[in-house]
Amino acid sequence: MTPRCGFDCWGYEGMNTNAPLLKVEKIAKQYARGVLRPKVTFRLAADFEVASPGVVGVLGPNGSGKTTLFELMTGSNLPSAGRVLVNGQDIHRVRTRERDRLAIHYHQSYQLRSFQRNRPNFMLDHSLSDSPLVHLFDEPQFNTQDGYIGFMLDFFRTLKARGRLVFLCLHPNEPYHIDILRQSCERFIFVQKGTVTQMPDFDTLMGDERVRAYLGALAGPAQAQQQRPTPLP
Repeated sequence: MTPRCGFDCWGYEGMNTNAPLLKVEKIAKQYARGVLRPKVTFRLAADFEVASPGVVGVLGPNGSGKTTLFELMTGSNLPSAGRVLVNGQDIHRVRTRERDRLAIHYHQSYQLRSFQRNRPNFMLDHSLSDSPLVHLFDEPQFNTQDGYIGFMLDFFRTLKARGRLVFLCLHPNEPYHIDILRQSCERFIFVQKGTVTQMPDFDTLMGDERVRAYLGALAGPAQAQQQRPTPLP
């Protein structure tokens, strides 16, 4: 099945070559319970930048904030603080029906999330892009039959070659999930309890103690030397 973005995925219209492809700038999302004395039940914080096209792997425990992060990046969830710039344009200041021309969220069965806004659409800007620049795949159901995995990996590579940025979120429970991450992603993000950690390569990811604890037996033999996460370029 070919993911349907609703637009020509290959167009270059509106691209700003001087701006990072994606900049998540001190973004935060906070959920609270109660009216008189609200109690914070969850908080997500992220601050990172991806300057150029590529494929970024995203993983972390259930409930850690991965989907919330994707929703913030596509403008379907309003941040408590910070902003998300796609090719230099603040996605939360773009008209809701045009936000998926900047970033698009494929959620499991490729159903798109609804958009949230804090002002009427006529007061928001038009998208400067005619087609999605950032593609976020949220735990796609990889089928091991009929060459589907190879098809999807080829699709990710094609998006990258066309100047797009791909985020692939997986919750690994089979060894081939680890192989997919290794073969398709150049850099990684690990999300745990609302904390977003950037890792520049697969070896750094697999050398992180938190990641190894999360993956369990799928992590394989321990690395001889643990590597500390470093910021994405």
